[in-house]
This record gives sequence, C-alpha cells and structure tokens, in this order.
Amino acid sequence: MSELIIKPSAEPQEDGVIISVTPASAGWEYVGFQVVTLQAGQKFHRDTLGQEVCLVLISGKADVKTKQSEWVGIGERMSVFEHIPPYSVYVPNQDQYEVTAITELELAICSAPGKGNYPARLIPPRAVGVETRGYGSLERQVHNILPESEEADSLLVVEVFTPAGHWSSYPPHKHDRDALPDESFLEETYYFRVEPEQGFAIQRVYTDDRSLDETLVVANGQTTLVPKGYHPVSAPPGYEVYYLNVMAGPTRTWKFHNDPNHAWIINSK
Repeated sequence: MSELIIKPSAEPQEDGVIISVTPASAGWEYVGFQVVTLQAGQKFHRDTLGQEVCLVLISGKADVKTKQSEWVGIGERMSVFEHIPPYSVYVPNQDQYEVTAITELELAICSAPGKGNYPARLIPPRAVGVETRGYGSLERQVHNILPESEEADSLLVVEVFTPAGHWSSYPPHKHDRDALPDESFLEETYYFRVEPEQGFAIQRVYTDDRSLDETLVVANGQTTLVPKGYHPVSAPPGYEVYYLNVMAGPTRTWKFHNDPNHAWIINSK
C-alpha cells in the first residue's frame, strides 16, 4: 500500500483512536489529524498544547467542554450521507477539551499550530457555508466548516460530497509553493467515507516533474496525505464519496494553481 494512504486500526485504541496522523508521522510541519470512535458514555480528553484544534462530529452526539466553555447535547447527523453540515468545536492552543459521547460517536480531530488569537467556540450547522461547485460530472457539494473567512490561526477545514460517477478536487490543482499572491503552501489530509461502504475512491497525487506520481485506490474509512502536487478525486459509478479535508501552512489562505494541461476544462461548459 502507498505511504500516502493511512488505514484505520482494526480495533480502536483504548482511548478510541483509530487513525492518527502527526506532522512527524507524515514527514511535514503543520497538519495533524485523528479519527476517534467512542461508545455512548465514553470520554476523550486532550490538552491542545501548541496546537489549535477543530473537533468535527462526523456522526453522533456528544457533550464538549474546554477550560472556559461547555456545549451539551451537540450533534445531529447519524451519518455523513444525510448531507447536513456537522457540529464542530474550535479549541485554541494552550487549552484543553473533553468529549463525552451521548451516542456512538465518530469524531475527527483536526490540528495545526496555534497562536492563541481566538477563544474556543461552537461551529453549529447554520454557521457552515454550503455550496455547489462545478457542473455536470464535476459537480459536488461543499460544507465550509472552517474557511479562511472564519477565525482561526492556521486551520482550514472543509467537507466535500462527490456524487457517484463524478470528479472533485478537479480540474487537478495544487498548493505546494509559498508564492503568494498566486499560490499558497498548504499540507492536506483527506478522510474518506464511501456509500455503499464496500466501494472505493480513486485519487491521483502527482507533480509537474512526476517525481511524485501515484494513483491511490482509497477504501471507506481511510485517510490520504497530500504533501505536494495535484490531487484529483474520482467517485466510481454506484458509489458516493465523502471526504473531510484539513489544510494548513505558513499562511492561512487557499490559493491554488490548476494543472495547465487541464485548466481548459473550467471554461468548457
């Protein structure tokens, strides 16, 4: 299996962690990502230390508290494929959080370096920008959980739903150069869910010089790493593909560069 694919543990660790990506394990500097599964009544607690965190309730309900704030009974969707935005909680660095599952809970923990500029806050579904991008077989639904227009020090967090037979992160684009205003450097993780779950997604990760050129077959529940290069995604016929993106880099802005070989597709409608 490619080193760019992270498989979930067959059984959760004692604290519920099934996927863990750290800057050290990924070989990069900014993005951390974990998936935690909890049964009703189980708790998950962490100090944020130098990292800001966005807790995304992928599915299920929970109570969440930090040093200064508490939110009781948050969560609405029981499956990502209900197509409603999630509840999320932003937690700054030098804070802590405790999550208590009310139902079975699938929790994503998105992290990146924090600077202490913003307090903890709830991000309810009504605060999540919902948009449709693309056209025809490029059309997909986007949930902007923590876009650059919302307060955070480093993190950018978004969900994407790619219908069966469609493409997303397309035309192929990249953001691997710190060359603003034209392009920003952002590391990125993709966390995939597939419906029906026996399906798969295809993701290609490649650079202009093809020093990196991998085509990934991604199963339900797996995570991919995008350290650099273009990274389009395809949902095979019969299978809807969801993914949660986490991005971070030296500057908190998403400025991407389309593959010039395929940029013509944007204006081909």
